[in-house]
Amino acid sequence: MSSSLGLSAEVVRYLAQTNPPEHPALQRCREDTAALPMAQMQISAEQGAFLQSIAHLLNAKRAFEVGVFTGYSALATALALKQRHPIGARLLACDINEEWTTKARAYWRDAQVDDVIDLVLAPALDTLNARLSAGEGGSYDMGFIDADKTGYDAYYERGLELLRPGGALLFDNMLWSGRVADPADTTPDTSALRALAHKVRVDERVHACMTGIGDGVLIAVKR
Repeated sequence: MSSSLGLSAEVVRYLAQTNPPEHPALQRCREDTAALPMAQMQISAEQGAFLQSIAHLLNAKRAFEVGVFTGYSALATALALKQRHPIGARLLACDINEEWTTKARAYWRDAQVDDVIDLVLAPALDTLNARLSAGEGGSYDMGFIDADKTGYDAYYERGLELLRPGGALLFDNMLWSGRVADPADTTPDTSALRALAHKVRVDERVHACMTGIGDGVLIAVKR
């Protein structure tokens, strides 16, 4: 089971017992995905609960996501959006893998949020640029980025354009299992994550916070 970095199995169980119960479709998605070879790509249950809390704090109605996999994070976010806004809630979901997102669609249908989610199978940067060209800048409440790490800087810049003031961008895997803290690790993914963390820290366009949730979630709130 995917869990936050450094947490023991006992603490993960405790979190499950003290967090709000998962929607049944979320639980099925998590348990089914745990049996897949790439299960580590799925966010943890406590991270899903955190995304939902952020959506509620923002009273979010429109959100976007880069990197869908089997749909857990999108489902968690969409459930919160629809609860806050039964009419008009929308989630733009960007991915390129039809096999994984076919599984995601099934969980979304089960949870009756498939009408909320617009899944676009194309390079995410192309999709975000198209939305900006269509005049959607400044109209989103939150975004969650969990895809190719070397693309994080570009997603950050486009994401800021899409967000309204006060909206939040969240980036997953920012601790990269601790590898970002190893100066000897200069691989492209690690270097890209490290560079974004340092960039956002001094970026006056946002108020930022690095957290130890999941594999490290960076939160940037647009000023």
